[in-house]
Amino acid sequence: MKTTSKKKPAGKFDDYKYHNGKFYTGMKVGRTHTWNYDKGRWQETKISPEVWRIFYSVKKRRVGKAPAGSGAKVGTGYHWFILAHQNVQKLNADDYSTILSGIKLKIAHKTAGKKSWSAGASQQRKGLISFLKDFIRQLQKQVISLSFEHEDKAYHGEAIPIEESFDGENYTHFYITLNGDYTGIIRALKSGWKMDSNTNPSLVKAIAENLKEHEQS
Repeated sequence: MKTTSKKKPAGKFDDYKYHNGKFYTGMKVGRTHTWNYDKGRWQETKISPEVWRIFYSVKKRRVGKAPAGSGAKVGTGYHWFILAHQNVQKLNADDYSTILSGIKLKIAHKTAGKKSWSAGASQQRKGLISFLKDFIRQLQKQVISLSFEHEDKAYHGEAIPIEESFDGENYTHFYITLNGDYTGIIRALKSGWKMDSNTNPSLVKAIAENLKEHEQS
């Protein structure tokens, strides 16, 4: 990520853009990619009473077609760290429903045609440690209490602002937990508030209104 360049922001993938005091390249903040994943295999091995080792390998395919000349060049590599909630419900002896909701952090990238990564192993580790420390501080200090009624049901829970979503004035993304269940990430868009993991628009609206009341208090 570029942080010292004096170049002006621009719109193309490799052009410099500006966000919260930093210059960066790549896809513009706020844009969304949607992918379809091929039939893959998820393997998990229990290594302690509460911890599992996981491995997942699959090819993902863009929904639609990329505009000609856009995006990263063929051969570009990425190393991501995923921090997510997985909500699972057993349906029968062999089947489960599952929803994965969270964030991912770019640890490093490798430009097409080059052999080395943008950060060495020790730099990648230090960057991840810094990110996790910030995340822990966020969990400890910025919890917002939620309490409201919706469709004759009382809801109590927490909203945790996602630090990286701060746009200079407000947070635009929050982790939401209601009545002990992790509900997902709510996000503010120009068209209103949305949650990928919640298909009840009126409940999403009630959560957003409760958040707005907190901001105004």
